[in-house]
Parts: sequence; C-alpha cells; structure tokens
Amino acid sequence: MTEVKKLIDRLEEAALNPAKTISESMKQTRKKAIGCFPIYTPEEIVYAAGYLPVGMWGGKTDISLADRYLQRFCCSIMRTNLELGMKGTYNLLRAVIIPTFCDTLKCVCENWKVAVPQVPVIPIVYPQNRLLDAGFRYMIDEFERVRKILEELKGSAITEEDLKQAFALYEKYRKTMRNFVEVVKDYPVTVNARTRHLIIKAGYFMDKKIYTEIIRSLIDALKKMPPEKFDGVKIVATGLIGEPIELLDIFAENNVAVVADDFAQESRQFRTPARRKGSPLEKMAYRVVDQRGCTFLYEEQKTKGSMLVDMVKKNNAQAVAVVMMKFCDPEEFDYPIIKEEIEAAGIPLLYLEIDLQMDSFEQIRTRVQSFAEMLC
Repeated sequence: MTEVKKLIDRLEEAALNPAKTISESMKQTRKKAIGCFPIYTPEEIVYAAGYLPVGMWGGKTDISLADRYLQRFCCSIMRTNLELGMKGTYNLLRAVIIPTFCDTLKCVCENWKVAVPQVPVIPIVYPQNRLLDAGFRYMIDEFERVRKILEELKGSAITEEDLKQAFALYEKYRKTMRNFVEVVKDYPVTVNARTRHLIIKAGYFMDKKIYTEIIRSLIDALKKMPPEKFDGVKIVATGLIGEPIELLDIFAENNVAVVADDFAQESRQFRTPARRKGSPLEKMAYRVVDQRGCTFLYEEQKTKGSMLVDMVKKNNAQAVAVVMMKFCDPEEFDYPIIKEEIEAAGIPLLYLEIDLQMDSFEQIRTRVQSFAEMLC
C-alpha cells in the first residue's frame, strides 16, 4: 500500500500544480513546451519535433481580460485559456496548437493572434466528414502542414524515424492507459473519482515516456492488492471534462465511484487503438477516423448513447452521469439523443451542469446525494 500511495501522491501533486509540473518536466527533459488545446491535438508530431506537449484544459482563475474577446456564453475552458494567455501564464510555451472543432475554438484561434501575440498559434482543422477518403487525405495534409510549421520553429527536419518513435511511444502510453482504467475498477476506494481523474490529468503536464512508466508501476503495485469491496454506487461518467475538482470530491463524499468514463479529457484520448498499417501520420488520421461516440466528430448514425449503455453493462455500473460543460454546444446538441437512449435502456441518468469558474456546489451536492441515496 505504501508504494501505491507514494505513486498516487506524486501524480495528484503533478495534476494539482500544473505550472510547477511543466517547469520541472521542461528542466528534466531539457525540452521547450508547446501548448495543446482540446481535443485530439496531434501530440505525436510535437513530441517528434523534440518539444514537450502540454495539455491546455483551462482551470480556475478570475476572468477579466478575456471578456474583451469572448462573451460570457462561451465555454469556460476557452475563456480560461485565453485569460491565462493574456496574463502571461503561458509565456513559457514556444507555441500553441488549436484545433477548431467548434465556434468558440475558431474564435479563440483568431483572437489568440491579437490577444497573446508573444505565443504563436498553430491552427489545425479537422474535416467535417472524416469517414470519406477525401476527409482522410485532408487530415494527413493538415498533419503535414503542422509538421512543416514545427520544423520551421525547430530549425530542422522532423524525420520519418522521429515520427515512428513518437507514435510508438504514444501507442504504448494509450495501451497503458486502457489497462489502467480497467485495473482501477477493482480499487474504487483507493482510486476514487477524484484520484482517478487526477492520475489521468497528470499526463498532460509530464513527458509521456516518464508518465507511462509511472502508470505502469502503479498498475503493478495495485495488482498486488486484493480487489476492494465497495458498497457504493458505480457510474459511467461522460462529458467534456470532469472538473471542477470539487465535483469529484462530492462524488467521493457520497460513495459514488467512476468505473468507466467517456470524458473528452480522459478516455476519449486513448480508448481507440491505432491500425497496424500505414505511415505514422496515416495511423494518426485513422485513429480519428475510427473514433466513435464523440460529440465533436460527425456521425450520421449517433452511437454515443448505445456506447454508454454498453459501457454500463460491461462495467457493472448502475447509472450514467452526464457532466455538461455550460455552453458546450456539441455536447448539448447530442444530449437529447443520449438521454432518450439511456432512459429507454432503463438506466438511471444524472445530469450535472458545470463551469470551471463556479464557486457554489451546494445544488450539485444535493443532487448527487439524492441520486446516490435513490440507487443504494
């Protein structure tokens, strides 16, 4: 148990102190950092260029400067990122890569050039219909364009061997994370909802090679422990992000365990394995093509609802919790379809609307507590 606690404490500390973790990672690896906005930023190319990819998923801060560019009805992750950029928090970054999946991201991409000129922006556009061959080829062209910009930034070429090694490392990371989320289901007390989230989040601020080895050590240490008895409520959680952290504290307080997730910040990043054939950039594009159940990727036949139902059954969960980021249009548009399918399957559904800057959690606490009592 001592080894498990030591590893968990290290990862939680890393996740809760991103600025410190990033600085230490840069010093440890002797790499400069590049910021990666949500979601599906091509980190492998960044890593192949010799930079440290850093996840930019917002945080808690007073919003004042960003109001000049983004209205209050915009996603709080984007408002926070722009605010921190304008305050100089991201000046340590060599550049930022911004995918334009939604209207707010498109606005941030253009506003960043004016609001945070000291940190260059690299936009990337994913095709509307990635399932067409034309969409697939367009993705590769976009990856090549990002590659060339990073080569100019770096001052030297990013070779195919660089890309192969970076992609192999990221596949190792993704496979390890898929193993991790399977293993921790048996340890809902030691790895509660809060701890599970922070362990995964720490990977956004560390070198993936170092982080992956820590996770593998944690998995090995957990497996030496007997599975834990748990008399609480097991749920599948979905949404853009499982924060603010106070939300997960409320889950833990009410004996609610997340046994599987569909968070964009968490399992959506690593749940889809790569195809074996193709160049590194083709494999990266195929991973996006093969991704299912994501509200940010077009699907004529919506599969997210049925996917969540299957996740509940597979993981012996009792309910689904939808953690809805306020003003996240892609997630909001799909919610009625998801709700109908989950309720048709007879699965209890908890809807929680969150915002990164919220400072009162009493309504959420009451709803989680009532929901947990209903299921116990």
